[in-house]
Amino acid sequence: MDSFFSTSMNEVNVLAKLADLKEDHYHHLLTLSALMELLIDKGILTREEIDKKAHELDQFMAHPPYPTV
Repeated sequence: MDSFFSTSMNEVNVLAKLADLKEDHYHHLLTLSALMELLIDKGILTREEIDKKAHELDQFMAHPPYPTV
């Protein structure tokens, strides 16, 4: 019975941690979106510049410049 309880509690803990990560992720994205909108509203950056840079970074991440194992 102890191993069942331990396994069940481990699953509950993992799910709780996942929920916390999802909430943190949401708040980070919200902050990033607010910053991007402020930079655009102030004329510091354009949406096109942000899109271009995001595409560049995405290409870098999609094809790492180093060998993977």
